[in-house]
Amino acid sequence: MREQHGAPRTRRRFLRAATVAGVVGVAGCNTPGADGNGTETDDGTAGNGDGSEQIGSGSAPFGDRELTGVPMSEMPDLEGELTLYSGRGEALVGELIGFIEDRYPNFTVRPQYNSAAELVNQIEIEGDNSPADVFYSVNAGALGRLAEGGRTQTLPQEVLEFVPESFRAPDGAWIGTSGRARSVPYNTDTFSASDIPEDIMAFPETDAFEGQLGWAPTYSSFQAFVTAMRILEGDDATREWLAGMQELGVSQYGDEFQIARAVADGEIAAGLTNHYYIQRVLARRGEGTPLATAFTRNDAGAVFNVAGACVLDTAEDDTLASNFVRHLLSAEAQDYFARTTFEYPLVPEVEPIGELPRIDELNPPEDIDLSQLSDLEGTIDLLRETGVL
Repeated sequence: MREQHGAPRTRRRFLRAATVAGVVGVAGCNTPGADGNGTETDDGTAGNGDGSEQIGSGSAPFGDRELTGVPMSEMPDLEGELTLYSGRGEALVGELIGFIEDRYPNFTVRPQYNSAAELVNQIEIEGDNSPADVFYSVNAGALGRLAEGGRTQTLPQEVLEFVPESFRAPDGAWIGTSGRARSVPYNTDTFSASDIPEDIMAFPETDAFEGQLGWAPTYSSFQAFVTAMRILEGDDATREWLAGMQELGVSQYGDEFQIARAVADGEIAAGLTNHYYIQRVLARRGEGTPLATAFTRNDAGAVFNVAGACVLDTAEDDTLASNFVRHLLSAEAQDYFARTTFEYPLVPEVEPIGELPRIDELNPPEDIDLSQLSDLEGTIDLLRETGVL
């Protein structure tokens, strides 16, 4: 019997949700909303924080949303058994995986959920005996580590061409399926958009931020951000930035969802988070919430990272495995990511939900290979050296 992923799933329920999308008008800069039912931490696990705010499609106002991109009906049928190691939380992607499985009567997915880092370690330890066919990661760094170790297969060109080159490995070892931008949530009762610097390196020098900022240094997305700063600015400049932020009295939080809530509550006036945490708070609280989103430009504070997938060298049927990855890039799946996780769809034909800028309107640094962000050892050392950890 197939493993059940949480609440019962039906194809009808998924399709009904996939034909509509919530769009909530929110005051401020580039902020959409919809309602939800869980949060995802950057290690791929899921939870509800304190339970007061949730994510995903639900009770928010809905409007018609026509699916764009290539539908699953135009993709190769899936048949056989596939072992999926998922570094994305079951609460966020279990319904999507179940929908794909339920679509094909002769197809079975055997998922194993854990943090991306733990699953990479497991794959490396299992070696040639790993049962895994596909690895689904919350970040590009974990995919890059497997590729560097020779544990991936090159994806077919017809799969790779779904997304722009910047969101897949140059050698085709992995492909992004959805994305998240680093951002600055700010309280609109305290700051206006023009008050937020467009240069992340200017934050420690902004006196108005004294005692007003929050960060989550134990969070892997924050650590990837600091890694990007080390790559772009060097260790000395990053060390100085970390020290300057501490001199400003930056407050430490356990995760970035907490930061977004704290900004909305007026506990702090701004913070450093992935963009979707802001949208999750806005979705629950609705219009009038004094919370908006700002983006820096061409620096570590503007890094755009991706969740993605690869076919492993141990895949029993590499055609089945690559076709499953292709389904993560379908019109239905890309719309699911936009509605349920508030992430950016990576297929260009699919729009993000709400008032978020399009990907091509963002300004991430160009000189970053996303695979490099897995090299956290020096970053952890620097965070400890400066007393951040």
